[in-house]
Amino acid sequence: MTDDRRARTGGISRPQLLRIGAGFAVAVVLLLVLAVGIGLEELRETLSNAALEWVVVACLSTGLCFAAWTRGWQLVLGVADIDESFSRLFVTYLAAMFANSVTPMGQAGGEPFIAYVLSTETGASYEDSLASVVTADALNLVASFSLATVSLGVLVWRIDLPGAVEPIAGAVAVVAVGIVAVATVGWRFRPELERSVSGLLVPVIRRLPGVTVAGIRKRVAELQTAFGRIADEPRLLVRVFAFAYLGWALYVLPLYFAGRAFGIAVDPIVLFFVVSASMLAGYIPSPGGLGSIEAVLTGLLVALLALGSTEAYAVALTYRLSTYWLAVVAGGLATLALVRRW
Repeated sequence: MTDDRRARTGGISRPQLLRIGAGFAVAVVLLLVLAVGIGLEELRETLSNAALEWVVVACLSTGLCFAAWTRGWQLVLGVADIDESFSRLFVTYLAAMFANSVTPMGQAGGEPFIAYVLSTETGASYEDSLASVVTADALNLVASFSLATVSLGVLVWRIDLPGAVEPIAGAVAVVAVGIVAVATVGWRFRPELERSVSGLLVPVIRRLPGVTVAGIRKRVAELQTAFGRIADEPRLLVRVFAFAYLGWALYVLPLYFAGRAFGIAVDPIVLFFVVSASMLAGYIPSPGGLGSIEAVLTGLLVALLALGSTEAYAVALTYRLSTYWLAVVAGGLATLALVRRW
């Protein structure tokens, strides 16, 4: 791959591809170990009895979720006077989801790559693209954990949480409070944060060839300006927040449909807590949390719904098929379309 070609595909090198492949291999081994521990024959029989129409409905819900989050992107980009058609932006969003799904810890740090894809496709500046991506992702994260916190409160009020669930519930509560605190402080003290980031980067930048302190400070200032334009549009942020909540609800619903595929009715209150709590496992070094999220989902469904491990694992696998693997397949096709367009 030439340097130009590599740059246009996000800078993916052979070592990075090998790491991604190794991450998938380890995750698949973990899934197989879980399947063997539960019972391969029982699991195969349970999966073979799944009602496919519910799986299709789950996939449709995920597609609508991606559409809602894409609309949020479109609204934020509009602040920078970037007028991109929804259809083209939807393809770009799917490609971004693919990047997050195949990159180890993509959920924890995929924004710079996604911003690169967005700026390349739309012609927006990298700073405006990064500001829009970070803003939309932050609102999605707040929507996720605020719904999880509310559902957790209802669960605590209705039942005594099993001992195995209590540490996870505590982690969800801590993360939810932390997200709100960090977002509030970071947004309120943006200029001070800019100076702090620049100060921390200066010693590192001076050791890098071809990179200047003045250049980095200029980019940070441009990024702050981009955030400032978004902050000056509170009504727009409310609309983006609405699409964030809508998208997250549509992302959670496939778990309900996955349960229905096996004749299991999952309590809606349990849905929001279980999905958000399992997403915490997505921040470990595996592609899209593959393996770890399925394990956590299975454990939570067993603990909260008193399901057998075979049923719970089948529901978890079906949910991930209609969310994670749908993002991988559709996003992979979208990425190929973008690369051909470039």
